[in-house]
Amino acid sequence: MADEIRRLIQVRTRKGARFKRDGFGKKSQLSDSWRKPRGQHNKQREQKKAKGKLPKPGFGSPLAVRGMHPSGFYEVLVYTVDDLEGLDAKTQAVRIAAKIGNRKRAGIQEKALSAGLKVLNARETTSSLKKTPAAPAKAKEEKPQKKEQKKTAKSKFRKKAKEAPKAKEEKKIPAKPVSKKTVKSEPVEEKPKKTQKPKAQKAKAEATPEKKPKKSSKPKSESAKETKTKPKTAPKPATKPRKKTSSGVKDNE
Repeated sequence: MADEIRRLIQVRTRKGARFKRDGFGKKSQLSDSWRKPRGQHNKQREQKKAKGKLPKPGFGSPLAVRGMHPSGFYEVLVYTVDDLEGLDAKTQAVRIAAKIGNRKRAGIQEKALSAGLKVLNARETTSSLKKTPAAPAKAKEEKPQKKEQKKTAKSKFRKKAKEAPKAKEEKKIPAKPVSKKTVKSEPVEEKPKKTQKPKAQKAKAEATPEKKPKKSSKPKSESAKETKTKPKTAPKPATKPRKKTSSGVKDNE
């Protein structure tokens, strides 16, 4: 019988007849919901071509599946938990009313599912979310272990950070200050200077040039005095000598 119901539902969907009221596309306030045309001169009522078809018995779905949901169940609208009593889970399915709140919806949905009824508009509720499967529970158990590992790593790092300054302090021990008196009293050992070898001394003597003796200042003073005492000579005449003539004979007086 289930196979026959599926076949009849497919026949119903193949027809797919949808009748629209006359003039629904001419005015925006008219919807496409079906209304029987009753006008005296209405073209759809007179069955004129291209004006839309009227509903007739040939367009109807099979009686066995008329008013049935595509899933193969008859819908039952439910408002309270009491409406679930006396419903058949084999032929009927539940549709919870839209105006019911989430708290009441959760109670109706849980009771319907426990009774084996199909809920056509089922939703995820807070109670269903709380009931988690086994896989997520394992994941939750693993997370605290990771946190513990992180804590241990942090504690090790903190211990190292605390121990590091202590080790530095131990290494850097300040030396005891030495008093000045003790420094003075202690004799300082001077290293002996390296004496130059005789060969190196000879080489240095040869390389250094002998310095000439400086002239005394006395002769310079005597020469200056002599220059002062010498008589001044007469200046030479500025006139140039006459040139000799080519003939060499004296001119007449």
